[in-house]
Amino acid sequence: MLQGKHILLGITGGIAAYKICTLIRDFKKAGADVQIIATPNALNFVTKLTLQNLSQNEVFVEEFNVKDWKPEHISLSDWADIMLIAPASANTIGKIAQGIADNLLTSVACAFSKKIILAPAMNVNMWNNEAVQQNLKILQMRGVEYLPPESGFLACGYTGKGRLCSLDKIYNAVDEALNYSQMYKGKKVVITAGGTIEEIDPVRYISNYSSGKMGLALAKTANDMGAEVVFITTKDFDVPFKKVLVKSALDMQNAVNEEFDSADYIIMAAAVADYRVKERSEQKIKKGEQNTITLELVKNPDILSELCKRKTSASLEGELSEGQRAGIIVGFCAESENLMENAKAKIEKKGCDYLIANDISRSDIGFNSDENEVTILDNNGAIKKISKAPKNVIARKILECINTK
Repeated sequence: MLQGKHILLGITGGIAAYKICTLIRDFKKAGADVQIIATPNALNFVTKLTLQNLSQNEVFVEEFNVKDWKPEHISLSDWADIMLIAPASANTIGKIAQGIADNLLTSVACAFSKKIILAPAMNVNMWNNEAVQQNLKILQMRGVEYLPPESGFLACGYTGKGRLCSLDKIYNAVDEALNYSQMYKGKKVVITAGGTIEEIDPVRYISNYSSGKMGLALAKTANDMGAEVVFITTKDFDVPFKKVLVKSALDMQNAVNEEFDSADYIIMAAAVADYRVKERSEQKIKKGEQNTITLELVKNPDILSELCKRKTSASLEGELSEGQRAGIIVGFCAESENLMENAKAKIEKKGCDYLIANDISRSDIGFNSDENEVTILDNNGAIKKISKAPKNVIARKILECINTK
């Protein structure tokens, strides 16, 4: 599965560096091309000559050893399909988390826009240090994956957590990361995000606290998995795929409807306002002398329900035209009480294929949080809970769960 893949391997200064020689050999046997970046301290534990012989490539150490007018930290980043740092020292983890690029390895990591996997190894007290744990959390929220060290006897004489995890775990993580990206290849995934804005007058509006972060995480992850992504959002995120910027529920409905026929998946992660003002004022409403003001509201269309009805109708009546697909429709529900009871009622009422239930009563996973905890329900009654994790991790697990291939 690694045949022809480009693996960029970073090695930092730690006794576990000697173990990586076996991993390099395994990658090469599987047909991968391996380029190695070693920190100067890494060469205290394993020689440059050994690494060159095993990888059959030059080993990069110096920051400014520029060839062909291509700075190495950019050319290596462009070349690689994935970046693995093993062992990853506390020092290197901290630098990458804080955006410090003071050697070739950290410079490449700073410039790297694809998947990064870390395999930490260090003394147990260093591993348990609050700063190290916070740095790992920062990296995880940015989409960096790390493989926790194992417990046992350490080279420093301590016993505890800090040993480099097994080479099989590292190998399998790289293999999975390089190949899972094909899961949505050839699929079109439409994802909505953010809270809709329903204008009252030119300066006021009705909306909600949705940040759009969960929808963004889903869109980025689907893109990484090879999908053609259409991102319909009320938040102007900078993304490398098609973005449709909308404001109101009606805007969002029109944008989703335009993509419906060609979509393999529609994921409604946006928080759509239930109501809008019946008549928007063209001028700013003046405060006046009255102590109260009355706004007449009307219901917004239920975008999710109407999509599900449209899919069901077309499928039952055999009205799918050439090129039209009966895509998978995924809804979201945000509840402050009776989460599962409300979620079960909603998936039955809406008729979607999957429903992602969120508990917004918790401050640690509610609106604007970088983490989430969700429960996935499907229309056959199956329920799967995904424990609290960064939203990019939650996004990957959701996309893996709903993938029907």
